[in-house]
Amino acid sequence: MDRRKFMTGCLALPLLARTGEARAQAGLTKIVFPFAAGAGGDTLCRLIAQEMAPVLQRTVVVENRTGGDGLIGIKAVKGASPDGSMVLVTTGPTMYLLPMVEATPSFDTSKDFVPVSLLARFEFAVVIGPGVEVADFRAFVAWLKAHPDKTSFGVPSNGTIPHFMGSKLEKDLGIPLTRVPYRGSAPILNDLVGGHISFGITTLADALPQHRAKGVKIIAVSSAERSPFAPDVPSLRESGIDLVADAWYGMWLPAGSPSEFASKLGAAASAALAKSEVKEKLTAIGLIPVGSNADGLTKELAANTALWQPIVKATGYKIEN
Repeated sequence: MDRRKFMTGCLALPLLARTGEARAQAGLTKIVFPFAAGAGGDTLCRLIAQEMAPVLQRTVVVENRTGGDGLIGIKAVKGASPDGSMVLVTTGPTMYLLPMVEATPSFDTSKDFVPVSLLARFEFAVVIGPGVEVADFRAFVAWLKAHPDKTSFGVPSNGTIPHFMGSKLEKDLGIPLTRVPYRGSAPILNDLVGGHISFGITTLADALPQHRAKGVKIIAVSSAERSPFAPDVPSLRESGIDLVADAWYGMWLPAGSPSEFASKLGAAASAALAKSEVKEKLTAIGLIPVGSNADGLTKELAANTALWQPIVKATGYKIEN
């Protein structure tokens, strides 16, 4: 290759890079959801993907990359090209709890991702089975103290908000509790009905159908105030426990993504969540639509990190990579 051709090729490289980026920006965006299809978060992703596509003028699809309590999908987006072709939607707890509990953290949320938008909130519930005949949470505490051999409780998985809610309850109540990890909410509810565990901590949305059918009983919710989905149930704070533990879904891009695209993406997501038909479908499955800019998501993440860090640290809980 002579010098003139070599220099011409070098000069063309930046143009080719920009052209490639433009094609990626104008083509396909994958919303990576790191949990199984069919759950509330998956429904959220599919609803906003459908609404965002015409606004972004590109195809938007949802891809479920499951495994590792969310880590498989998170790592996929962390290592993706910052060209808008891959977006992460996951629960807030995966983004602040996983770095706390991994022996060697796989990612740093503030360094490895660009915040886009806070999407929707959801709540947790303390649930008892039909074998525990008490009227409310305070009466249940008295029941636990009177039955020290029946203090087992179920959580959807170790290292989750329900796990650490149980740790906080154990400390605040001064009652030794035995945590039983499950794979999701359904088996917890089944074992509550069967009397195999005394109580469970799971998402309010998952517990509501059986609560309404009188199969189980929700005795407290984790939100700051009573939930609009269960206005008859007091909050933990109302019941004497100083703990607010609602959770949420957020959207992130890989580090290095252009701030202009992040802003456009966040605006499209917020616009989708503001539509009445989207709100109706989300509230029907126990999600509270929010929508925010990047700053709103950053503040929410910081507040939750500050809340849970001392609680998690006190437990000494760690997982090996």
